[in-house]
Amino acid sequence: MEKGRVKNIKTELLSDNWYILKKITFDYEKEDGTWETQMREVYDRGNGAAILLYNSKKGTVVLTRQFRMATYVNGNTDGMLVEVCAGLLDGDNPVDCIKKEAEEETGYKIENVQKVFESFMSPGSVTEILHFFVAEYEETMKISEGGGAEDETENIEVLEMPFKEAIAMIKSGEIKDAKTIMLLQYAQINKLL
Repeated sequence: MEKGRVKNIKTELLSDNWYILKKITFDYEKEDGTWETQMREVYDRGNGAAILLYNSKKGTVVLTRQFRMATYVNGNTDGMLVEVCAGLLDGDNPVDCIKKEAEEETGYKIENVQKVFESFMSPGSVTEILHFFVAEYEETMKISEGGGAEDETENIEVLEMPFKEAIAMIKSGEIKDAKTIMLLQYAQINKLL
């Protein structure tokens, strides 16, 4: 018999102020075949995409730094987080989304992106699937200063740094963002730089 079936799903909208927060009550079939009622809150903010821009000739990567309120209220004293470029799909396909985000946030117009994997980022409560990409960049691709879209209140600082320094920042705790750690480690494992 197949275990883990779900039935009697009841959904209650808790908030749609920014994105969608629901309380879901359901019956779940346990390993022994009995059923139990469970309740979860699920946050739907849409799916997203993230990209690591790297220059194999220079041995550098492009990252961003911006304020993240959620980290500030959870002990990040200045709220600033070093991250790879990323954004929500907002109806775009992942490739178009990440090209647009790379240009808005970093100022680099990237054409050739490679999807490397996708992941649920916080499956205990968040529905988001994040699509992960890598792409090589060159100075000739720089068409603006970046910094994010003016209407999105992002205030992004663009950081170009040696790849080895970015890897060291994971160990030192200066980089704590999961998507950034995953892409930097992907680049390290696959010897992109």
